[in-house]
Amino acid sequence: MSLWSAREIAAATGGSASAEFDVSGVTFDSREVGSGDLFLALKGEATDGHRFVAQAFAQGAAGAVVSDGVDGPHVRVADTTAALDALGRAARARMGGKVIGVTGSVGKTGTKEALFAALDRVEPGCAHRSVKSYNNHTGVPLSLARMPRDTRFGVFEMGMNHAGELAALTRLVRPHVAIVTTIAPAHMGFFASEDAIADAKGEIFQGLEPGGTAVVPFDSPHRDRLIEAARPFAGRIVTFGLGKGADYRAVETMRTGGGTFVSARFGEGELSFTLSQPGAHWVSNAMAILAAVDAVGGDLEQAGLALAEMGGLAGRGARMTVRVGDGEALVVDESYNANPASMRATLAVLAQEAGRKLVVLGEMRELGEHSARFHAELAEPIAAAGVAYAILVGEEMRPLAKALEGRVDFVHVADAAGARERLEAVLAPGDAVLVKGSNGVRLSTVVAALAERAVA
Repeated sequence: MSLWSAREIAAATGGSASAEFDVSGVTFDSREVGSGDLFLALKGEATDGHRFVAQAFAQGAAGAVVSDGVDGPHVRVADTTAALDALGRAARARMGGKVIGVTGSVGKTGTKEALFAALDRVEPGCAHRSVKSYNNHTGVPLSLARMPRDTRFGVFEMGMNHAGELAALTRLVRPHVAIVTTIAPAHMGFFASEDAIADAKGEIFQGLEPGGTAVVPFDSPHRDRLIEAARPFAGRIVTFGLGKGADYRAVETMRTGGGTFVSARFGEGELSFTLSQPGAHWVSNAMAILAAVDAVGGDLEQAGLALAEMGGLAGRGARMTVRVGDGEALVVDESYNANPASMRATLAVLAQEAGRKLVVLGEMRELGEHSARFHAELAEPIAAAGVAYAILVGEEMRPLAKALEGRVDFVHVADAAGARERLEAVLAPGDAVLVKGSNGVRLSTVVAALAERAVA
C-alpha cells in the first residue's frame, strides 16, 4: 500500500499534479532520499530545496512537491513549507488510531522511543513515531506526513525554545494523550523564568482531542501550574512520578546490573518489571509511559517487557564497553544534549558505577544570563558522584572550572578535539566515563572515536 498518491498529495496541499505517481516515503533532506520517496523542495534562509530536485530524482525519488517548475513527476504548490504542514494535517486526519504527544525539558526523546517500543510490542508493525529529534516546526509535520494510513498508535515528540511554538505543533498533532516529562532550565536564554518554561510546555494540552488525557509530572514544583494549564482542554488529568500521591507511582526500585527493578502502582493495579535504563529520571519517565499506554488501551504487561528490552539511545544514555590497553572501560554516551537537570541526573547515574569515574562535560548552551551560575552549580553533583577527573569543554565552562578548584582534578579545553586528546591520555582499564554536553559542542566525535574499539 502506498503512503501517498499524487492525487492525494494534490488534494491535501491544494496543488496540481503533473502526473500520476505513488510514494512510499517523505523527506525534505536530499541526502536522505531513497527509492520511492517524495521530496519536498523547501525554501529556507540558507538554501532552496529546488536546487536538489534533480539529485533527488537521480537517487530514486518517485515525485516531488515544488513551487517552481521542474522536470519530473511533481505536485506544484504556492508554498512548499505550507504544503508540508497540509500534508501532515491530512495524515493526521486519515489516521483512525490513538496519538500520543510528548514534550518536556528533559527526557522527551527517550520517552517517545520507549512508548513506541511498548506500543509496537502490543501491535507489531502498527505503531509509528517521529524519528531522531524531529520535534520542531518542520520535523513534526514531516513525522506526521510519514505516518502510514493504517497506523494504530502514533507517538510524536514536540520541542520548543519560544512561547507559542508548542501551541502550533500540538494543534497539528491533535494528541489523545499529552505528556510533559520534566520542567527544567533549558533554553533559559529565551525565557524569563522556569515558570515561563512551564507555561510554554503546558501549551501541549491545547491540542488535546475532546476527552483526551493530560499526563503531568507529580514531583515537579510546577505540577499545579501544569494541571491548571491542562484543565480547560483535558477530559482527564493523571500524574506520574516517585512521590506518594502520584496516580502512576514507582513504589519500590532497586538497581540491577545496568538497569533498575521497578514496582509500580496505579489505582488498583500493580506491575513489576525491570527497566533496562538506570537512573531515577528513567524510573519517573517509565511511570509516564505506563500512564500513556493505559490511556490508549495498551497492554501494560507488554509495555513492561518492552521497557526491559529497550537498549540505550545513541547520544542519550547508550552504554558501550571499549578496549583500553589490556583491559576495558565503560562509556556512557549522553553527547546529544545537556541542561542543568539532565547533567545532574546523569551524574547521579555515574555515581553508581564501579571503577574510577571520569567525565567529559561540554558547555550547556542557550542559558542566557543564567549560564555562569548554572555551570558553576554543577560542581556539587560532580563531587557527589565521586568523579576522579573531569574534562571540561568550551568557554562557558570557565565558571565550573573555578568552582571545581581544590575539589576535583580537572582540565579545561577549548573543543571536542582537545577533549578527545586529553581523554586518550588518561583513560585506563576499569574506568567509567560519562560524555555529555550540548550537541553543538560535538562531543559525539569523542564517542565515535571510542566506538572504534568497542567490545562486541
